[in-house]
Amino acid sequence: MIPEDPDTNRTAKDLTAGSIGGIAQVLTGQPFDIVKVRLQSAPPGRFSGALDVVRQLFYKEGPLAFYKGTLTPLLGVGACVSVQFSVNEAMKRFYASQGVALGNAQYYTCGLFAGVANGFLASPIEHVRIRLQTQTNKAYKGPLGVATKLLKTGGITSLMRGLGPTLIREGQGMGVYFMTFESLVERTMKHDGIARKDIPGWKLCVFGGLAGYSMWFAVYPVDVIKSRLQTDNISNPEFRNGFSVAKHIYKVDGVKGFFRGFAPTILRAAPANAATFLAFESAMRLLD
Repeated sequence: MIPEDPDTNRTAKDLTAGSIGGIAQVLTGQPFDIVKVRLQSAPPGRFSGALDVVRQLFYKEGPLAFYKGTLTPLLGVGACVSVQFSVNEAMKRFYASQGVALGNAQYYTCGLFAGVANGFLASPIEHVRIRLQTQTNKAYKGPLGVATKLLKTGGITSLMRGLGPTLIREGQGMGVYFMTFESLVERTMKHDGIARKDIPGWKLCVFGGLAGYSMWFAVYPVDVIKSRLQTDNISNPEFRNGFSVAKHIYKVDGVKGFFRGFAPTILRAAPANAATFLAFESAMRLLD
């Protein structure tokens, strides 16, 4: 069980370290993410696979296309990850203050709360980012252009489209994510007889990569549904909600349709989440 932390600046430190982790995640994972989104949102037959997306992006839109829409996640994901980590840390401190020993159930619950809290922020940010990532004719002039168009077309409801699947993905995903990482950290501390701050960086990277894998295996189909909702026609949407998207995907592509873009996502999971946890833990050690 972790001791209750009397540090009054703890939340600010959590938010700062989380932001640093988020920036590391974006810079590492953005090229993989745009390939994933293109695969998820493209009509059947548009691409033959992840490598075909890479080839078309490079030759038709140039190498900088792999970082399309980076400004939005660079600011937005930094904010999202800071919320995820700060709420997760706050929940761990809450359990400690109640004298509850932390185990997998508590780690999962901490992550669940962190994910749901972040979902309300992540949904509009990801909606804007996905619109930028999938445009091929420069229809939008940056993140503000996308947000303005969405708000003018359907108000806040349009901007928040995909909130339901996002909350499910974030809640379940972050629960599994933090449970995996924290359980591996706790196991190492007990087995090696060391403090958290003494766990070597390479182990933090391995644990972060495994946490990323576990998260995506747990929620990937929900992410596909969310992406289809958020790339639907703004003015005349084809889908009413996540259920109609799921029904359409299954009818057209079967079960495999829920795993479109899975390869680049899994390739991204290890480096992006290794960088996230390494950056967060390193920042926390410096701030402490």
